Amino acid sequence: MEIVNSGGYDRAVQTQRIDPVNCSVARALAVVGERWSLLIVREALDGARRFGEFRARLGIASNLLAARLDTLVAAGVMRRVPYQEPGDRQRFEYRLTDQGLDLRPTLVALLEWGDKYLADPQGPSVIVRHRPADDRTACGEPVRVTLECAAGHTHLPPEAIYRAPGPGARFLDRA
Repeated sequence: MEIVNSGGYDRAVQTQRIDPVNCSVARALAVVGERWSLLIVREALDGARRFGEFRARLGIASNLLAARLDTLVAAGVMRRVPYQEPGDRQRFEYRLTDQGLDLRPTLVALLEWGDKYLADPQGPSVIVRHRPADDRTACGEPVRVTLECAAGHTHLPPEAIYRAPGPGARFLDRA
């Protein structure tokens, strides 16, 4: 790899190919890439906690829901919290961990994309709006995902973004 100065900034130009198997996108999709997984996270973000709530909200088969919840718990996206109703056996609620809560921007970005390209002709079915925790400064305006670099530059067009090797990059040998 070499560094090229282009327009006042340094840009890495790949002369070696990065191993695509060592990829955080692929690892993330292994956890949440199955359709039901992100829908379960969406419902948890909206307050669902118990198995029956997830099943009723999503219309998902019990065996599939159990498998997806097991995957999300094993990956650290959710955790099981025991509870027991009087006269009933112990059961578990499912709560998002910090790792799970950090998926909110991903879901908002997918919602934005879906609204732009796949919404019904009448428009989107849901609009995510701004509501601060204290509700005193809530403006109620729609929320959107914005890409921002570490220097604080926002509204980056696609051509202003590139992938550069990180500290964990593994390079393929040239054949």
